[in-house]
Amino acid sequence: MHSIATPAFWAGFIVVVLALLAIDLGVFQRKVHEVRLKEATVWSVIWVVLSLTFGFWVYHHYGRAAGMQFFAGYLTEYALSIDNIFVFILIFSYFSVPPRLHHKVLFWGILSALVMRAVFILAGALLVEKFHWTLYVFGAFLVFTGCKILFQGESETKMEDNIIVKIFRRFVPMTTGFESGKFFCREKGKLIATPLVLVLATVEVSDVIFATDSIPAIFGITQDPFIIYTSNVCAILGLRSMYFMLASVMRKFAYLGVGLGLVLVFIGVKMLINDLTIGGRTLEIPIEWSLTAIAAILGVSIALSIFFPHRARHKPGTD
Repeated sequence: MHSIATPAFWAGFIVVVLALLAIDLGVFQRKVHEVRLKEATVWSVIWVVLSLTFGFWVYHHYGRAAGMQFFAGYLTEYALSIDNIFVFILIFSYFSVPPRLHHKVLFWGILSALVMRAVFILAGALLVEKFHWTLYVFGAFLVFTGCKILFQGESETKMEDNIIVKIFRRFVPMTTGFESGKFFCREKGKLIATPLVLVLATVEVSDVIFATDSIPAIFGITQDPFIIYTSNVCAILGLRSMYFMLASVMRKFAYLGVGLGLVLVFIGVKMLINDLTIGGRTLEIPIEWSLTAIAAILGVSIALSIFFPHRARHKPGTD
């Protein structure tokens, strides 16, 4: 597949991205802490500005067509990432991960995602077709989990009682706690995994599954691997900050838990019915409709939390 960029531009882009991530982890996130709304907002603006700046550079250096393709790919990936963010929130909630460790998991998860996206793009349609069936499995899981949140609420589960942790522990020696945020620790001279390894693996699986949705969408915009990869990477780099913005807002509005349940059901149904053929026509919910539905659900949830805060605090199961 032909690319407009030379190997030097490929190498330069990757080096700059790795340098930015190193600065983020080594300087701004050296101390493990819970990322608050203000910090998440600042970082979101920074990543968006950097991505738009790179897009204008592509526009200037490679021409109008390449620049417009980059912006279209970037916006498409950013829009599709909203689904992934809600799944991240679900994963951290399900495994009861302390908020101060969310950034660490997302950092390494996104670093791995950069490599995985390159593999997906190079593999092309063959790899997408191979993993396509997992969309339906994951969609069913989201519908089940969303309904569980709606009817049972979001209960805090102890790690040792988590069925997935129990199964994982049968095959991989694992501690019962998060051990100060480490992925591995030593017990009696043996290297043992912590539940954070399982959380990271789950995040990686979710990204692989969602990549089977976003990669074909970008291939529909351009077939240039450099434009596809750089637009994907720029959107992924802003994914962490957007996650913390949504997660912070969720904790401030009591009814957003209900909204999350509805959003998960909607996303799951969308994944289940997409590509179904009825009467010779293929069902597919456009991105614009998805964003409108998600925004409407969350907007109503926020409004209810603002206008009926007393009822939100005394909902059954919240005491």
